[in-house]
Amino acid sequence: MSAALSPTLIDGKAAATRVLAEVAKEVREMKGLGIAPALAVVLVGQDPASQVYVRNKVLRAEECGIRSLEHKLPADTAEADLLDLIRNLNANASVHGILVQLPLPAHIDETRVLQAIDPLKDVDGFHAENVGGLSQGREVLTPCTPAGCLRLLQDTCGDLTGQHAVVIGRSNIVGKPMAALLLKAHCSVTVVHSRSANLRELCRQADIVVAAVGRPRLVDADWLKPGAVVIDVGINRIEEDGRSKLVGDVDFDSALTRAAAITPVPGGVGPMTIAYLMKNTLAAAYLQHPASGLPLPTVENPA
Repeated sequence: MSAALSPTLIDGKAAATRVLAEVAKEVREMKGLGIAPALAVVLVGQDPASQVYVRNKVLRAEECGIRSLEHKLPADTAEADLLDLIRNLNANASVHGILVQLPLPAHIDETRVLQAIDPLKDVDGFHAENVGGLSQGREVLTPCTPAGCLRLLQDTCGDLTGQHAVVIGRSNIVGKPMAALLLKAHCSVTVVHSRSANLRELCRQADIVVAAVGRPRLVDADWLKPGAVVIDVGINRIEEDGRSKLVGDVDFDSALTRAAAITPVPGGVGPMTIAYLMKNTLAAAYLQHPASGLPLPTVENPA
């Protein structure tokens, strides 16, 4: 990738709008076959941020024609009762996707709950069966944020074959699945993290940098080679000049002097996460109705 005269801002809002339009079109096709995709969203407790996330997910589902079923449980809900609800949703053939909003209250084992979801309905892509399938390069339900990041990269760069990608962060939600998706897209992939030696030097070799480490403005121009494409997954709230603001893991203003293309924060990766939740719900419906004859949607660029 060669350096651009001025960097391209990767518009996640516009990309998410395109993805949601694709999903809405395919939902209409499924309904024509008598299949109405449905997403069950489970919220335990009254966490304000979680309530906002759930509300946004329900709104996007409605916009796409996906039926949403909200299950709001009190914070003191017993783990056994939550597991009973998940078992009932697993058994309900009219429910195609199940999402348990995280974090859960401290008395509930998050891993046990996520593993209880039917892998074919696991629209977050966190079940061990889907994680393993992704590592093997199979078509499975994939975590929404890295799937959205891959789409942004493909829309921006086209074919990623042979590109060197550095992923900063090794979380189960973003870093590890992002690396797996980039490998599937035929990139050479380096994963760096807090214990890595020569972090900056490794990043300077990258054609693509995906920052997902949760440290505000960690990555500046000195981490980037000229012409790199930068995907900033970080969302960090900081106090600056007497006010609160959101910033990414990348020092945006500094990176603009080196990057060929970069996602802003906010407005970059964030909108794609919910868009790919809708795409995963659609994919789950296909997986559960293979006789429909419709092709399984993938995370790859349809263009």
